[in-house]
Amino acid sequence: MPLALGAPGVYIVEKPGPKTVQPVGTSVAAFIGRAPDVGAHPNEAVAVNNRSQFLAEFAALENPRSTWLSHAVIGFFDNGGSRCFVVNVGDAGTIAGGDRPRSGIRLLEEIDEVSIVCAPGLYDAETHEALLSYCERMGNCVAICDPPPDVKNTELLKIVETAAAPVKDKDDKNKGTAASDASAQSAVGLRPRNSPFGTVYFPWILIADALNPKGDLVFVPPSGHMAGIWARTDGKRGVHKAPANEPVAGALNLAYRVTSSEQAQLNSMGVNCLRYFSAGGINVWGARTLAEESSEWRYINVRRLTIMIEESIKRACNWVVFEPNDRTLWNTIKSEITGFLMNVYRDGALMGATPEEAFFVKCDAETNPQSSIDMGQVNTMIGLAPVKPAEFVVFQISLFAGGTEVKSL
Repeated sequence: MPLALGAPGVYIVEKPGPKTVQPVGTSVAAFIGRAPDVGAHPNEAVAVNNRSQFLAEFAALENPRSTWLSHAVIGFFDNGGSRCFVVNVGDAGTIAGGDRPRSGIRLLEEIDEVSIVCAPGLYDAETHEALLSYCERMGNCVAICDPPPDVKNTELLKIVETAAAPVKDKDDKNKGTAASDASAQSAVGLRPRNSPFGTVYFPWILIADALNPKGDLVFVPPSGHMAGIWARTDGKRGVHKAPANEPVAGALNLAYRVTSSEQAQLNSMGVNCLRYFSAGGINVWGARTLAEESSEWRYINVRRLTIMIEESIKRACNWVVFEPNDRTLWNTIKSEITGFLMNVYRDGALMGATPEEAFFVKCDAETNPQSSIDMGQVNTMIGLAPVKPAEFVVFQISLFAGGTEVKSL
């Protein structure tokens, strides 16, 4: 709009500055299952910001009894989580939602801030498939799957489960949450299928029941506690830091003590172990996704960092739609994304001695030929070099007359 100049004088015109890409949140979890109060907010995705709110919304009974869902949500907040969504499917509901378009995990499609998805205590193949399929389809979240509670043979965790695995519930207290037939474990695998959008942690952990006045000890699935540790690591270090070598708050013991030789095989299969160390207590000792070992997405932090970058750029660049597809637009897109990735690089999330080694952004006539312009497309090519975790630290020790020389490889 032209400036109307009247009397002689000094005129100030304010112009908007360049648009910036802001990083999206990565620490909001979603928990789907049966609440202590089965009638509380059925088939609703309810935002919960602390432990007290969860108890008031989903356990407001005279004598509430814990479920896998309540153990997971409380474990999430105790381990550093600050916000989650809870979907109570009640007694008869399912995680997948069945034929109802607005139930179960499908309710999360309306919420773009969820980045971690769990179905605590549900470890059958159908539930794992529902979680992994949802995260793969949405592309903006990662699932934390639970293993069975009574695994005696860790070899079965290296075999992909099948839909034939039975789902039975032997515990009336947790009716509708899940259990597997122990005898079936000798015949079927227990590992969720390969997926770069999924993870699994083993084994279950022993905690004090928060809803039991006597504080009875109970083994619970690890997914809720792990979601809290993911959130805690994101807040302290950033999503680029692998959520491992972290203590599990509230964990008193493990349902199975994994040995180093057992973990050597489980780790390559994407099964993250919780380990007990005499000097450090119970710690998370793995940072793998369920992707194949040769995949570039085999590390949790690499997968989640990439999701954060993709979602941040996508949400910040909505203004580009319907803009003139010319060099001015291309230069603006490149400038905005480059500025954002520079901040990511400064945070230590990208590998390289210089920004040029860490990332590149290309949006020009080469990526946008006339054929793409005619189709209404503007194409930007982005390359990243994410930091990978130091999973194996090797020291080469050699003896000499004067003492011991230690070299880090």
